[in-house]
Amino acid sequence: MSQRNVLYYAFSAVRIFLYPIALLYGAVLWLRNRLYDTGFFSSIEFSVPVITVGNLSVGGTGKTPHVEYLVRLLEYEYRVATMSRGYKRHTQGFIIADENSNALRIGDEPMQYHLKFPDLTVSVAEERMTGIPALLQRKPLIDVILLDDAYQHRSVKAGLTILITDHARPFYDDYILPLGRLREQRAAYKRANVIIVSKCPLGITVQKAQEIIKKIKPQPHQQVFFTGIKYCTPYNFITKEEVNLNKRNAVLVCCIARPEPLVAHLRGNMQDVHVLSYPDHHYFVSKDLEEIKTAYENWQVPGKVIVTTEKDAARLHLHFDKLKDWGIEIVVLPIEVAVLLGGRNEFNATVIRYVSQSLMENDEYGNTPEAQGIY
Repeated sequence: MSQRNVLYYAFSAVRIFLYPIALLYGAVLWLRNRLYDTGFFSSIEFSVPVITVGNLSVGGTGKTPHVEYLVRLLEYEYRVATMSRGYKRHTQGFIIADENSNALRIGDEPMQYHLKFPDLTVSVAEERMTGIPALLQRKPLIDVILLDDAYQHRSVKAGLTILITDHARPFYDDYILPLGRLREQRAAYKRANVIIVSKCPLGITVQKAQEIIKKIKPQPHQQVFFTGIKYCTPYNFITKEEVNLNKRNAVLVCCIARPEPLVAHLRGNMQDVHVLSYPDHHYFVSKDLEEIKTAYENWQVPGKVIVTTEKDAARLHLHFDKLKDWGIEIVVLPIEVAVLLGGRNEFNATVIRYVSQSLMENDEYGNTPEAQGIY
């Protein structure tokens, strides 16, 4: 018997033992959602527009660049705030980012927002239901709140819910934990107003998109959009100056769920790439830094640099002074979301229409701190 067949049968045997756990987990989630759907559990609705960005699976769908897209779309006309739980931060409770913030205090993704958008109000709270009133009490003039990774937080009723699913592993082909990567049943997609198929090939065809839409089976109230990742101009981690990576050699340092597309992009534009991959959201310690420096120094190639992602740079920022002393060129490669197949204007209009209409309706009742119930 081939090694491949042995692995197949071994995995099949493991699935048999995992199935009852998945069944029990799914039943608990079904009951929880049913209690919310019937009104037994209540959801709080706030007068300020709230947009939720989330997914059904565990990580890796690209929520962060989509939140950044929304920030860019809204920030010039509205006062925008983000709220995340601050995954793997070393603090608890509600916090608003300030000049003393770092990834340990607020989490790497909120820190990325904070470094990238100086005028953005970045907040973290495990419980959004209590975090939003705390945010509005501190920042009563906020126009719109973006909830990052809050699809399962049904205690807050968002006015616009955006569900993101990975093109490489769509929710309709996945299974609930622990059999697959889904946090809840596939049918939970029906709660979304907008479904985004993320990380698509930039050249995806209309025919392929229609095949995916047919499998999603969107409800009458749902819109489906397709997005891809666009790599932007790299910049120096220390000086923030633009950097040209063309035909150079890179030691790639990354802690992301699926580094393969990034590696493929770099190998298509650079001479060679040496990959140092760590677990998602990994916090670098002295041992890691020494490993990175040693890998760089021992690689005998010309024009070499260390390349990392913006999310990883938010955690490397904790060691800024030490990395500066290295005298090694460290380059950050930012990414942005591109809405594909001509859907950009429609998607933008959907978001702006919700925010503007919500604010107009709130103004009829007096959009004041008192009306928002925060005093």
